[in-house]
Amino acid sequence: MKKLRVLVLVHEDLVPPDSLDGFDEKEIFKWKSEYDVVRGLEKLGHNLQVVGLRDDLGVMRRAILDFKPHVAFNLLEEFHGVAVYDQHVVSYLELMRQPYTGCNPRGLLLAHDKALCKQILSYHRIRTPKFAVFPMRKAVKRPQRLEFPLMVKSVNEDASLGISQASIVTSDEKLAERVRFMHDQFGDDAIAEQYIEGRELYVGVLGNRRLQTFPVWEMLFTKMPEDVAHIATAKVKFDPEYQKRHGITTEAAKKLPPGIEEKIVALCKRVYRVLSMSGYGRMDLRLTDDGRVYVLEANPNPNLEYGEDLAESAHTMGLSYEMLLQRIVNLGRSYQVAWRG
Repeated sequence: MKKLRVLVLVHEDLVPPDSLDGFDEKEIFKWKSEYDVVRGLEKLGHNLQVVGLRDDLGVMRRAILDFKPHVAFNLLEEFHGVAVYDQHVVSYLELMRQPYTGCNPRGLLLAHDKALCKQILSYHRIRTPKFAVFPMRKAVKRPQRLEFPLMVKSVNEDASLGISQASIVTSDEKLAERVRFMHDQFGDDAIAEQYIEGRELYVGVLGNRRLQTFPVWEMLFTKMPEDVAHIATAKVKFDPEYQKRHGITTEAAKKLPPGIEEKIVALCKRVYRVLSMSGYGRMDLRLTDDGRVYVLEANPNPNLEYGEDLAESAHTMGLSYEMLLQRIVNLGRSYQVAWRG
C-alpha cells in the first residue's frame, strides 16, 4: 500500500492530542472521533498533518500549498459556526484541485437541507414523513394534512442538535412553542414532520458510483419507559451516563421481517444516488410494525469514531477500522470531480 501525505481537516477546537493520558471521559468525548481517525491513519503508515479550522480558509490553503497532500481527510462539520458551510469548504477544495474524502458539495447541500431533501425524496416516491417548514419571524400555522404527533427540528442542524423529548408535540400550542424555541436556539427555520412510531434503523453506505452497504443496524432503548418516545435525542447520542441509565445500545438488527433487509439495502442505495452523495454516508430509517420503511434523514460524512455505528457495522463484514479509513481515502482520491475532466 502506498504511503500518502494526508491533510486532516478538523475544527480548531477539536484538534486531538497525541495521547489520551490525563484526560477524563467527558474531555475525550469531544474529540474522540478526530483522535481515532488520526491514530488509524498513522497505523496505516500515512504521513499526516492535522489542521484546525474555524473561519479562515487561508490556513487550509497554506497547508495545501506547503504540504502538497495526496488527499485531504475532511472531518469538518461546520465553518464559521454554521453547519451548512462545510459544503463551501469542500467546494474550495475542488477549486484548489485538491482530492478530499467524504461527500461532494452537491450531496452535502441536498442532504443537509432537511426540507429540500424531503422534497426530492417525495418527488422520487421514496417514503418519508409528511412535513412542513416554519420560517423565522412568521406565524406558526399547521397545514391540515399534517397530523399530530409531530417532531420539530432545525432545518439545517445535524447530530440531533436541539432534539429532545420536548421535540415531540401533540397540539398546536405546543407546536408553536417548540418552533419558537428552535428559531431562538438556532436562528434558522424549523421543520415539523410526522412522528413515525417504529424501530430506529441505520444503514452505512460506502462508495461513489459502485455502492456497498453495511448490515442494517438498530438503536435499542432497553430500559426506556414505554411512555417516553424512543427517539435519538442529543442525550441519547452524546450522553454516556444517560445511555447507561436507559440501556441505549446499537447492534445489528435482529428478526427483521422476511425480505425487508433486501428492500432496505436497495432503498438506501437509491437515496444515496438521488441525493448525489459520494464517499460514505449513513441512512436513518424507521420501520413500522406493519413493515413500512420511512427514510428519516440521509447523513453524509457520519461519525467515524472507533466503535460507533458505521465502524461497527463495517467490522461485521470483515472490514477493520483501519481498512475502513483506507477505503474512504481511496474513494476520495478516485472521485471523478469536474476539474479532472
